Amino acid sequence: MSERLLLRALKGGENTKIITLNGKKITKMPSALGKLPGLKTLDLQNNQIPKVCPEISTLTQLTVLNLGNNLLEEIPEEVKYLTSLKKLHLFGNKICKFASGACDGLQNLILLNLNNNQLTWIPREVSRLKSLIYLSMNHNQLASIPKELCFLKNLSELQLNYNQLIYIPEEIKFLKKLQKLLLVGNNIEVLPEELCDLINLRILDIAGNFIQTFPSGFQNLKLKEFYCEGNPLFLRQPVNAVQQEDAWSLQEITSRFIMNELAGKNPFIMHVIEQHPQVRNIISQRRKCAICGNYFLTIWLECVEFVPPPKNWKISRNLQLVPLRILICSYKCFNQRGPNLFGIAQV
Repeated sequence: MSERLLLRALKGGENTKIITLNGKKITKMPSALGKLPGLKTLDLQNNQIPKVCPEISTLTQLTVLNLGNNLLEEIPEEVKYLTSLKKLHLFGNKICKFASGACDGLQNLILLNLNNNQLTWIPREVSRLKSLIYLSMNHNQLASIPKELCFLKNLSELQLNYNQLIYIPEEIKFLKKLQKLLLVGNNIEVLPEELCDLINLRILDIAGNFIQTFPSGFQNLKLKEFYCEGNPLFLRQPVNAVQQEDAWSLQEITSRFIMNELAGKNPFIMHVIEQHPQVRNIISQRRKCAICGNYFLTIWLECVEFVPPPKNWKISRNLQLVPLRILICSYKCFNQRGPNLFGIAQV
């Protein structure tokens, strides 16, 4: 059956635009495809193809390639020649790596589906997919994502469910067009503060991670849907704890003085700091106290503020209060806190 369909397509020559050979038990991609330079859509999903044929590189007008549910072990290098490709489906294979140069020519790609594979890493070259809007890599074995992925300025949807991610890079703030972020079933403990810079984010699903608090300002996101069930979120269950005395290190005392003088634009300190790059590097890690607004270096007191989720969020049923991570510079400031802010105590 597949042979007859292919012969019929070959008779059409340059006029053949679409070939669909789904579920035909094909074990080798037909080299005769190279004789169809006008092909726009090639659908070969649900077969037993272990590698692509070299002739596929001649299909420079191809816009859709579906090789889902086959036996591929890498994203083939040949796809870099498919310069018109807009949609690439490679779900349900055995892919564990990107072939060298695979991303080079895919400047027009808007959708990449790599669900249900065996990827453990993403190459930095992914940043070359300049037009990418939808990226789905659910059910892989990713432990991290490269910061270069966050430079895909057109990305609108990012799905990374059921991987082994332990953190999200702070560079995520550069995904200004991101509207949908799915991170279900990973090993994430902390969300970066920069997540709050995603002004167009509308759907966020972080269910099934190890998150206890959210970054300050999280409640200001313009979300429409937010799901967080299956996380060990802090609950509002206050207990009495012993308050210790403040004891700052010499570096902390010096750093706080310098940082607050810089905040006040002290001309002498501003001039001197330019001559000491090591000091600049140290104070670049500064934090701002949520109470007094002064800067500090060492996280002195980690607190939780409980705020109600915005009424226009569609949320997990059991989420009544959102625990926000708040950093405070001293017990003096802690004693000036509001009624909904609590210190984190070991009990």
